[in-house]
Amino acid sequence: GHGGYNPEGVRIGGPGRQGRAVKVWEKREFRNLDDTVELGTRNIKVALRRLRRFAREGAAEELDIDGTIDGTARQGWLDIQMRPERRNTIKVLLFLDIGGSMDGHIKLVEELFSAARTEFKNLEFFYFHNCLYEGVWKDNRRRHTERIATWDLLHKYPGDWRAIFVGDATMSPYEITMPGGSVEHWNEEAGAVWMKRARQQWDKSVWLNPVQERYWSYTASVGLLRELMDDRMFPLTLEGLDKAMRALTR
Repeated sequence: GHGGYNPEGVRIGGPGRQGRAVKVWEKREFRNLDDTVELGTRNIKVALRRLRRFAREGAAEELDIDGTIDGTARQGWLDIQMRPERRNTIKVLLFLDIGGSMDGHIKLVEELFSAARTEFKNLEFFYFHNCLYEGVWKDNRRRHTERIATWDLLHKYPGDWRAIFVGDATMSPYEITMPGGSVEHWNEEAGAVWMKRARQQWDKSVWLNPVQERYWSYTASVGLLRELMDDRMFPLTLEGLDKAMRALTR
């Protein structure tokens, strides 16, 4: 039914409240996140500067045109000046949890999504629902017809890519631990299996959780995913972003 509390219940339509229903009998429509949203708060803008700082790595040297012109003018001969090349070289995979309990966090996640699209030149994004399984997608309107195999991502993007998962990690534990646990389809392998594969492939990966950290201990699924991420789960706050971006460099 709907509206009651049962850790192993089946919800038939209506809004979710506890985040623990084992199955949900309802066709749900997810909308795509807006990656052009204006960043509305000072804190998010400060966090952007942290993203930008960690996104730029010193690479090989490049010609310093202005320095060469000045040096040549002073010296009277060609004085070639070089400087460390500053490129946005970090490559990022962004996995975004969409729908269900994440609806309450859309504004914050859209701000992060927009920031990432701006700050990371090499960015690929994908949607998932609750936990990573065998398929992800790029367009929520076509999520049932245009799935991308997770195996393909594991083979296409090598270990030098950073992976950022964004989600509230709030679900029935069965969605993580059991085959067939997904609320939307039959998954042959448990979500935990796919999360382990992702961590093995992209060891520089983090999970950003929009739920305040003080509430994490009340939800078993948060603890499960935090463990699968080797404790690399951070709150989607200014301080959390700073810690997450530092973790992505290690």
